[in-house]
Amino acid sequence: MSYLNKITSPTLLLDEKICRQNLQKMADKAKRHGMKLVPHFKTAQSHAIGKWAKEYGIREITVSSIKMAAYFCEQGWDNIHIAFPFNPLEAEKLNQLAKNQRLSVQLINVEVAQKLNETLENPVGFFIEIDAGYGRTGVEVSDFGLMEAILRTSKKSDKLQFQGFYLHAGHTYYEPDKEALYEQTRAALSMLKSKYRSEYPQLITRTGDTPGCAVIEDFGDIDEMGPGNFVFYDMMQVNLGSCKLEDVAVALAVPVVDIKKDRKEILVHGGGVHLAKDVLVEPDGSKNYGEVVYLHENGWELPMQRSFLKGISQEHGLIKASDELLSKVKVGDLLGILPIHSCMTADCMGRYLSLNGEWIDHA
Repeated sequence: MSYLNKITSPTLLLDEKICRQNLQKMADKAKRHGMKLVPHFKTAQSHAIGKWAKEYGIREITVSSIKMAAYFCEQGWDNIHIAFPFNPLEAEKLNQLAKNQRLSVQLINVEVAQKLNETLENPVGFFIEIDAGYGRTGVEVSDFGLMEAILRTSKKSDKLQFQGFYLHAGHTYYEPDKEALYEQTRAALSMLKSKYRSEYPQLITRTGDTPGCAVIEDFGDIDEMGPGNFVFYDMMQVNLGSCKLEDVAVALAVPVVDIKKDRKEILVHGGGVHLAKDVLVEPDGSKNYGEVVYLHENGWELPMQRSFLKGISQEHGLIKASDELLSKVKVGDLLGILPIHSCMTADCMGRYLSLNGEWIDHA
């Protein structure tokens, strides 16, 4: 039976072939640059996709919460890194998980390091997160006093083990000159490695944004990369130049519930609770909440004439429809929407339907 026959309401489709190609390409890139790929699984959040990743030599993953780390425990990962400034209220939960799974966390202040010293009975690694211009979180790259205070505090316990420095250059999402940003990233991590490696000869450096990891070809002496969105990509990444449309591995299947040909609008069941509300702005200033594609037995394809989701509310989606789309679609048909932000869409939907009709898990 066709996967299309299983769809009666908004459903997130996953093209396994494209997803695997994306994993392969990034794994090959990391290997080409002598780096380890430690993908961020906040995008996929799936045991099944984790098994695919292992086929490309991936042995460690990154997550964004301790809840997500718990979901991936006991799946054979060498290490699970929680890439969020650690929440001290979850210290005991971390300690319990660390009994059976190698874990690492991110520290940005002394208080949390001290809390972990007092709580941990099982070894946990840590990275110091560095801010080299993004401005969201992390220790300022020049604040050696804070870095050394965190390191001194960690030495009070043999359970908290320093692994290195983590830098997320998230401003590659809105700054066009990615080469200049990565010059800052390379310089910051190289400086820290030079400064601290005599005391910590095994320390590693890691960077982790998809726009940078997808296009940059000079990583200097950075040891590891940890992008996440690349497993699926999305319209935001297409817009940033990280990938091509054919690299997007997920599409939201939505039922057509009404057509207004005089207004060139198609109403679909698919809104903010399915796609989130990430948006791109068209050249004329209108909003784009997702690109329309035609669904078929083997996946999806772009129309000759563009149509896109111009507005959404909680359950409703309103498509700005081309003449081509209006001529082909009727009420009760299914259309596909390539999401603006696949991480949020996947999190909203909670599972995937493969093109061979199998349901794929999500955390």
